[in-house]
Amino acid sequence: MIASMTGFARREQAGSWGTLTCELRSVNHRYLEPGFRLPEELRPLESDLRQLLGKHLKRGKVDCTVHLRGAQAAERELRVDAGALARVASALKHVTAAIPGTSVDAVEILRWPGVVEATTPDSDALLAAGRTLFQQTLDDLGAMRLREGKRLAELIEQRCANLGALVVQVRTRLPEIQARIRTRLVERVAELAASVDKERMEQEIALQLQRIDVAEELDRLGGHIEETRRVMGSGEAAGRRLDFLMQELNREANTLASKSQDLDTTRLTVDMKVLIEQMREQVQNVE
Repeated sequence: MIASMTGFARREQAGSWGTLTCELRSVNHRYLEPGFRLPEELRPLESDLRQLLGKHLKRGKVDCTVHLRGAQAAERELRVDAGALARVASALKHVTAAIPGTSVDAVEILRWPGVVEATTPDSDALLAAGRTLFQQTLDDLGAMRLREGKRLAELIEQRCANLGALVVQVRTRLPEIQARIRTRLVERVAELAASVDKERMEQEIALQLQRIDVAEELDRLGGHIEETRRVMGSGEAAGRRLDFLMQELNREANTLASKSQDLDTTRLTVDMKVLIEQMREQVQNVE
């Protein structure tokens, strides 16, 4: 199944370190072009996340944004450094002995540098949570791109079927066109009242028919349609191959139109080119 290059996914996870939010947006691009905006705490993950992204996606411009909102100050655990507190207490004894009547506020002691420490987030736990959250968000993005790809495949298949029907219509007209060319030449000779060698006449008719013969172009159109269907069902990244096939389909349709000496066939080739252009626009979004 083909996948689209367009998608969006967002996930959020909360923990003792705060709240992590991951957003992934992808749009059309010729190659895979990832862009990361990470908080400083998750910068060590960037290389791993790029490799992970490259394993799951092959094409598209992908913007990854991760936000980290720290835990509220009221939720943080305060830890008293017993050693620092003992040193401050020892110093206070000397102060009160030297200056009798001096009082010390306990809150002021806690404010002394090093006495109280606010616990910092566990960096390993935060990195592990960031990696897991990114993987989950990437899975959601991949699922959305597959859903979009399924819809694209349905549209392309519809146009392949319509294009194939037009090829059949042109092919069924070939005997009538060839008979018309033969009749036209015979009538032209009759109008001129000229004496023409029968063998020479047949050679001229054969040359005319050869110039307008489009059987090879029709065969190639049919082959490209079947190849388009095969590529869409291959399960591999198919965007570039499909884009090449659209170019080939358009080339054969142009050749068919240039050889046409029949108004109905010309109209059919115009319809073909419209369908091929519609497919080409859809293919631009295929991974």
